Amino acid sequence: MKPLIIGGKTFSNRFFLGTGKFASPEITRAALQASGTELVTVALTRVREDEPETDPILSAIDRDRVEVMLNTSGARTAEEAVRIARLGKAAGFGWIKIEVHPDARYLLPDPVETLAAVQACVKLGLVVLPYINADPVLARRCEEAGAAAVMPLGAPIGSNRGLLTREMLAIIIEQSRVPVVVDAGIGLPSHAAEAIELGADAVLANTAVAAAGDPVKMAEAFRLAVRAAELAVDARPPAVHMTAAASSPLDIFVE
Repeated sequence: MKPLIIGGKTFSNRFFLGTGKFASPEITRAALQASGTELVTVALTRVREDEPETDPILSAIDRDRVEVMLNTSGARTAEEAVRIARLGKAAGFGWIKIEVHPDARYLLPDPVETLAAVQACVKLGLVVLPYINADPVLARRCEEAGAAAVMPLGAPIGSNRGLLTREMLAIIIEQSRVPVVVDAGIGLPSHAAEAIELGADAVLANTAVAAAGDPVKMAEAFRLAVRAAELAVDARPPAVHMTAAASSPLDIFVE
């Protein structure tokens, strides 16, 4: 696969991890290490950037090795998302994940408000990654607005249902000129591998790891699954056929 470069930064690990829902900072730290991730998302409302050494989330992150991307979780409008982004920039954060979802039941992103937030945050000089529905047209509009990558959902946030939007994801991947990070709904390492095999540049998960019985083992499982899928893509799998193809010649028999 081609090198993964987002916002001028090169990533060697295509598995990104959210930091919500972990039971303790110790488990968060251990899971991050096991995942090998180089990009994590953090809600600004959950951190104290003025005291990073004592903040339970930031203190669990090796910020020399891992990029911290704030998200605008909780924002219901573009205005609210941009306000959060401005606070993050003032606190020294340069990466922002745009999340605008006014519907508390399904947490589906608002396409109109999301695009407006992307346009505004790009003007602020931030590295912007919008969380969007698996909408190829919206993905292109976000790209044209200056998004460093697009993050279409596989299924509703925290649902663990996998790639329900597979067909639309394939179109986004085909058309996109910026990295595609499949985000939301990924519940198993196999879902993450499927996204990479489909052609996604990276995947992001949170609930699947944090809510697992053993988050540290699950984080490692995701790391291995994503790496296995990456190797499989590089190996150029054989074509899919609708009919059988014998692995041994049928005209040779042992007498």
